[in-house]
Amino acid sequence: MGRARTLAEVYRRFGEVDAAGTSPLYARVAIALSGSDEALRAIGTVPARRRHPAVVLAALHDLALAGRAPAFAAACAAADGDAAAGAAIDTLLRMTDSVVAIAVRRQPQSFQTRCCAVLYPAIAEAARRVGADAVGLIDVGRSAGLNLHVDRVGVTYSDGRSLGDPSSPVQLSSSIVGDRPVPAQAVPEVVARVGVDVDPVDVTDPDDARWLRACLPPDQPERLAALEAELALAATAPPLLLRGDAVAVLPDAVARVPADALPVVTTTWALSRVPLEDRLRFLHRLDDAAAGRAVAWVSAEGVGVAPAIPTLGDRRASGHSTIGLAVFDGSALRAEAIGRCWSRGRMLAWLADPERSPGTSATGSPATAVPSTDGERSDRTGR
Repeated sequence: MGRARTLAEVYRRFGEVDAAGTSPLYARVAIALSGSDEALRAIGTVPARRRHPAVVLAALHDLALAGRAPAFAAACAAADGDAAAGAAIDTLLRMTDSVVAIAVRRQPQSFQTRCCAVLYPAIAEAARRVGADAVGLIDVGRSAGLNLHVDRVGVTYSDGRSLGDPSSPVQLSSSIVGDRPVPAQAVPEVVARVGVDVDPVDVTDPDDARWLRACLPPDQPERLAALEAELALAATAPPLLLRGDAVAVLPDAVARVPADALPVVTTTWALSRVPLEDRLRFLHRLDDAAAGRAVAWVSAEGVGVAPAIPTLGDRRASGHSTIGLAVFDGSALRAEAIGRCWSRGRMLAWLADPERSPGTSATGSPATAVPSTDGERSDRTGR
């Protein structure tokens, strides 16, 4: 009963708070689940870390999209919250094992293609500083790898500047904060696209693509239409997907980038999910990969999350994220915060000096050392 009450509170809060302003249908379903003892017992059979409403609702949605829960699918299509609530409970009770299997196997997906408005100028800046005419993109921790098509989307900023492909089916917008515009240079030719994740999602696989759709509430047609455009774009140039821990797989990923191109590793709100020690190991692995070539790392993470990226005096959990650019040039690390962003890229403040010469730090100081996993700092020879 104690567990049931806890689940009831979680689901009711999800319905009344989290989903209330974005998905009235899911809000109604979650509240109904919170009030059903039978439904809560069924949810209680899901492993503890997989019982979150977003996971269970996505599993139910996946069954509906697969044609295995027709009543729930019909209620969702009609945007009938009451019918959807009843059908969700019925599906959960009849197909508990299937719901559990999906929840255990699948990772919930959040769609952050909007962060391409942040990534595009940052990747272009990385290439400019190194003098690269081509780049290989390596996206870490975003299972579907949609960020790997950053050069193939169009981005319009509130100051009237546009970057990327104006004819792309995927068009994004971002509001500029402050008086400094994003740089105008284009991302150079992309010669490799590599996704790294412990459970990568292949957008060309029907089951994987269905799961991506299932992670969106069915009463959000605009987001679904945007996802369909993103899936179609990604399917025309599928990335290479490498399964495994980023620290272990990163050397192989970098090796997949041709020698005459700059490997640009991107992380977007992925590092907060791993302990600090693993983040430092990730930084060291980047450093190792740069032993024979330049490697760049572009990050969009919460303040203080990305190791070696300055916080600019900002507080953690301050409501915005830091855009970091680190260049490993074979001897040491040059890292700086080149911007801030809010709401996963809906707003962007560009900070980097457009007149800065490639190969110098933000203050003109020499390269910094890579922090070691024991909190000290070390260079390549003294680690």
